[in-house]
Amino acid sequence: MLKRDYVSSVIFMVMIFAVTMLLSGSALAQEELDLSQNFVADIADEVEKGVVMIDTVEEVERRSPFAEEDIFRYFFPDWHEEFEEREPDEPYTREGIGSGFIATEDGHIVTNEHVVAGADTVMVTIRDFEEQQEAELIWSDRSLDLAVLQVDTDEELEPLPLGDSDDIRQGNWAIAIGNPVGLDYTVTLGVISALERPIDVPTREGQIRRYSNLIQTDAAINPGNSGGPLVNIEGEVIGINTAVATRAQGIGFAIPINEVKFALEDIQEYGEVRTPWLGVYYRGITEEIQSYFDLEDDTGIIITDVMEGSPADKAGLQPYDVVRELDRERIETVDDFAGAIREKEVGEEIMLNIIRDGSPELIVAELGQVPDQIQDQ
Repeated sequence: MLKRDYVSSVIFMVMIFAVTMLLSGSALAQEELDLSQNFVADIADEVEKGVVMIDTVEEVERRSPFAEEDIFRYFFPDWHEEFEEREPDEPYTREGIGSGFIATEDGHIVTNEHVVAGADTVMVTIRDFEEQQEAELIWSDRSLDLAVLQVDTDEELEPLPLGDSDDIRQGNWAIAIGNPVGLDYTVTLGVISALERPIDVPTREGQIRRYSNLIQTDAAINPGNSGGPLVNIEGEVIGINTAVATRAQGIGFAIPINEVKFALEDIQEYGEVRTPWLGVYYRGITEEIQSYFDLEDDTGIIITDVMEGSPADKAGLQPYDVVRELDRERIETVDDFAGAIREKEVGEEIMLNIIRDGSPELIVAELGQVPDQIQDQ
């Protein structure tokens, strides 16, 4: 009898211990759940005053030839409002909307180039400001699809901290913030789905805009989000929301934040963006080019033309020179070559290993500042 009572007591104590652990575990799980539910809201509160809405007005003489193109609508739906039937030469006003974020205390705002391209007037709505602020376009780059605006205000601005997009990993949390379809300040949560995604998108001018290094995310990016920040769980900007595939679920794209840092640094130091320039036209090595010039392989780029008076011209580069290395770094594609030049400084000397008429040669060139007429193209 005593033994049975002892066993019953032990079983009872074990049950009490198990229930206690279960309850404490539930409390801990609830605490963790509360944290998981709140971190997005906390980040949204921290960055809300740094996210802006951008309204543009453009006087247009002709309607866009891509107004009805499905592929253009697919990637940039924020450019597609309802177009009324007009005579081909009848001028009209086209209004656009996008997003951006404050990057410096001096009023510099980062957005996409396609948000402000061609705009005659750019107005910025900043949270808690009574009136819209007129913005000046300081710099834009069509190839990067990036632009920097500036607002002149006596009111205090709250710039967003910039993260390091080289440190992000597939599967990291990502928070997209912007103004979809004109709805002020919308927050969506997802993850980094992929990195270094390349996509080609036709522009309104009938050209192709090539992106070679996009962040893919399943955080919802909707029309009007273009130019807004993609932030990490530290509240740091890691990307600029850029494009969305409207015929697929959970596919949005952002430009890595590191690609705009050089522009912000130059603007603050020099008052302008100093873009390194070599002054050549070039293309990749095709099978036909490889065969014609009897090249070992298809790596590198071939120069098709040299601009008169350019740094390349002064250095002695010629059409049909094949560039294999730049500063001893192997060049395999046109993107490699463009990226290598972009990372240099104006006035910096570069060493090019080339093949000319079947023989290797070494060319040293000093990079210049890209002329305004070329920068604006």
